[in-house]
Amino acid sequence: MEEKLIARLESAVARLEVLSSSGFRDRGVADFGGSDVSSDPSIIAFDDLLEQFFGRVSAAAEKIGGQVLEVTNIVHEAFSVQKELLVKAKKTQKPDLAGLAEFLKPLNEVITKANAMTEGKRSDFFNHLKSAADSLTAMAWIAYTGKDCGMSMPIAHVEDSWQMAEFYNNKILVEYKSKDPNHVEWAKAMKELYLPGLTDYVKSHYPLGPTWGVSGKAPTSSTSKAPAPPPPPPASLFSAESSQPSSSKPKEGMAAVFQEINSSKSVTAGLRKVSADMKTKNRADRTVVVSASEKEGRTSSASISKAGPPKLELQMGRKWVVENQIGKRNLVIDDCDSKQSVYIFGCKDSVLQIQGKVNNITVDKCTKMGVVFMDVVAACEIVNCSGVEVQCQGSAPTVSVDNTSGCQLYLSKDSLGASITTAKSSEINVLVPGADPNGDWVEHALPQQFVNEFKDGRFVTTPVSHSGG
Repeated sequence: MEEKLIARLESAVARLEVLSSSGFRDRGVADFGGSDVSSDPSIIAFDDLLEQFFGRVSAAAEKIGGQVLEVTNIVHEAFSVQKELLVKAKKTQKPDLAGLAEFLKPLNEVITKANAMTEGKRSDFFNHLKSAADSLTAMAWIAYTGKDCGMSMPIAHVEDSWQMAEFYNNKILVEYKSKDPNHVEWAKAMKELYLPGLTDYVKSHYPLGPTWGVSGKAPTSSTSKAPAPPPPPPASLFSAESSQPSSSKPKEGMAAVFQEINSSKSVTAGLRKVSADMKTKNRADRTVVVSASEKEGRTSSASISKAGPPKLELQMGRKWVVENQIGKRNLVIDDCDSKQSVYIFGCKDSVLQIQGKVNNITVDKCTKMGVVFMDVVAACEIVNCSGVEVQCQGSAPTVSVDNTSGCQLYLSKDSLGASITTAKSSEINVLVPGADPNGDWVEHALPQQFVNEFKDGRFVTTPVSHSGG
């Protein structure tokens, strides 16, 4: 009987959320303004979320200690602040944009603390700090106010935001797999806190955003009596540049990836895994088209019709084909081996990570494409491209750049012996690790102009030196 009552309460709350988010208020809608919402099912469920999922993260962090424990406590603080905001929202009128920024300020301050831990001299636990700090972007789901607010719906936002942290989380799993089970447990528990933890919570209680009260005081900006200019989109609340107008907010798309690489950080900012059902061998219909954009940003029908459908599939068990991916910054191939090749064709404004060793990688006719790979047996070939970024995290004996304009090549210490061949290409820069393990990358521009002089019966060709090089 008690379970049926709770189910009825949850159903009622869900109906209220639909009405609240759509902007319609009926006479039958309850007003939370003067009531105690601590017993509300959605608030109780939030406590259950922390008890069920955060307990594992905290227990592992206690065993590790140091900065890992410190950043874990900040994550807990962020969840606690979000709970307080959910309670407050039910007693507060739906705010305007300026009021929303003021309302979310406490959460923003906590997340800023987490981001601050990733700055400065690189910590031994940098991957833990980045995983935790980037994961908190998911907390911005509470800023969703409707389909025109400029951000994904809450469920999609949480799922996509975790991908920003998963790159660093996976590095923890690899690094500590055979070294310390506490770090592995921390990384696994951190992921489960968001997937399925926070994702299922939002899906059950706030699929259309937070529930705002009918009456009560509306939050307003306290900065000035004059009308305040609209704040940047909610997503920017979690960056150090949150006070910037939209015209000067941080770059998005591949520009953001390039900016992150050039600041000596890791290349990827969110990775989308290839699920088992996406692989040709496991698909019931055996079709060659993989819907790699179901949870990604929308691609215009015009671009699809001109370039063909997007593909991300393994063909005949030997060749990974990645074609016509537009604006996908979180593509991942994680089930590969040294006998397979990867062919990337016609992609734009996207990022692909190749986890594991493959035989050969070819990037063909791509624009503003980022590729991150571990090891390649034969060669990495870049052909007919413009503005591409390629990062080798392991070893690569040969890199070939042909008919390409604008290529940033990042080599790890294990790949410094690679043979780099260029032909009919310009603006080719190679970045290598500095002498200090925690220092910046060192950039070297490869010659694109040569001087040919006839001496002793033959032509002697020398590169034109670059000023300052």
